[in-house]
This record gives sequence, C-alpha cells and structure tokens, in this order.
Amino acid sequence: MTEPEALRVLLESVAAGQTSPDSALEKLRYFDFEPVGEFANIDHHRALRTGFPEVIWGPGKTPGQIAEIMQVMRQRTSVVMATRITPEVAAQIEQQVPDARYFPMARICALAPEHLEPRYPGTISLLSAGTADLAVAEEAAMTAELSGFRVRRLWDVGVAGIHRLLNNRHVIDQADVLIVVAGMEGALPSVVAGLASCPVIAVPTSVGYGASFQGLSALLTMLNSCAAGIGVVNIDNGFGAAVLAGQILRTAHRLARSPVGDA
Repeated sequence: MTEPEALRVLLESVAAGQTSPDSALEKLRYFDFEPVGEFANIDHHRALRTGFPEVIWGPGKTPGQIAEIMQVMRQRTSVVMATRITPEVAAQIEQQVPDARYFPMARICALAPEHLEPRYPGTISLLSAGTADLAVAEEAAMTAELSGFRVRRLWDVGVAGIHRLLNNRHVIDQADVLIVVAGMEGALPSVVAGLASCPVIAVPTSVGYGASFQGLSALLTMLNSCAAGIGVVNIDNGFGAAVLAGQILRTAHRLARSPVGDA
C-alpha cells in the first residue's frame, strides 16, 4: 500500500467509525517523518508531495543502518528501494532482511513484489550506447520498473555502429519517453532526439578515456546538443533520469483525464 492509499484508508476508517480519532492521531504521529535510531528521519510525506516515495542512498551508510531503514519504510509503502549497493553490502543486508531482493547490474536492493506490474500508462524506453554504460542504464530501468512504469530496453546501440540503432527505429517510434545513456563523447542522445517525437532524457556516464574527464565531456556534449527536446541529468544519474521520466508520464496521464480548459 502506498503512502497516499494508507492515508485515505485511515481517513475512511475514521469517517466510518471503525477507528477512533485518538487512535488515528496516534497513527498520524509519524505520518510526516519518522526517526530511525539516531541516524535517519524518514520522509513519509514525500510520496504525497511528489508521487514518489523516499529512496535510500546507499553509500555512506552501514549495512545495518540501511536494513533498519528498510524495515521501518516497509510498514508504510509496498516498494522500498536502496541505490548504489555493492554485492558485499547487499549480502549483509539480506542477512537482516531475508526477503530483500538484489539487482546486481542496477546496484539496487529492494523490498518489492516478485512480479512487478505497471501501474501507469505509457512506456519508458531505455537506450545505452555501450555495454560499459549498462550499470547506469539498469539503475534507470529498475528504478522505473520498481516505481510502476513499463520499461523497454535496447542496449549497445551507440553511434560507432549507427546501423544497430537504425535497425531498431521502432523502439524510438513506440516510446512515450526515452532515456538515452552514453559515455565517451556522449553523441547518442543527439542522434536519437533527431529521430524521436517524445521527450529525450540524456544521461552522461563516466565511461571513457582520460580526456573524457570522468563523464564531463559527455555531459557538455549533451548540454550543447543542437537537437531540440533533450533534458540532461547529472553524470551517472540513472536514478534521477527514471524519476524525471516517470514524472513526465504521470503528468501526461493526469492531463489526459482533465477536461480541456480546466485549470
């Protein structure tokens, strides 16, 4: 149950006389944020404000802290996600949270249903320039899937072999939002944006030789693209790209349900 659904259920229970106001008040005590030990405050209202629950940033936290935060969060939301988790940290988390699932390529540890069903209309298509970009691309893909979006993957279609991309033109044509992940010179998003009729989110990666400056050259290429309709996130930020793509689809869905002329 998501945070907005939990709040609605609680309010309906009070209205129906099934829950007393005092009991509801106690349940609402930590509805906005909740302390975990002396090291974290979980922002439970984030889903109400933004549509996406809080996600745990793994680096800098101990496996015990991550596990404890996950156990608290699971009481209020159906999906709990921790990003940038190494295999060693994941193994320690799984000792404390046995049903945690680890997605090694995406470096995500999550509490989620075994079968992820899309909850929102539309398709987020992900393209990666090379195999070396897959960790960032999979972070975006798994974040989107865990957040309830339908995802389509197309890997290793960089501009060095442009025929691989052109042979899959249908993936671009059928997408509602595109996330394009590339390192080196970062040219792929510009090529894709010149073919696409939907928003393109470009993700530069830190893949490349010395003069790529750990992804800075790809970032600047994407920011300077002459193709219109490209938004650029930070270097290696697959998570941020997925959330932005999800917000685009959720906004489009909301607008589609509103009569023309409504504010």
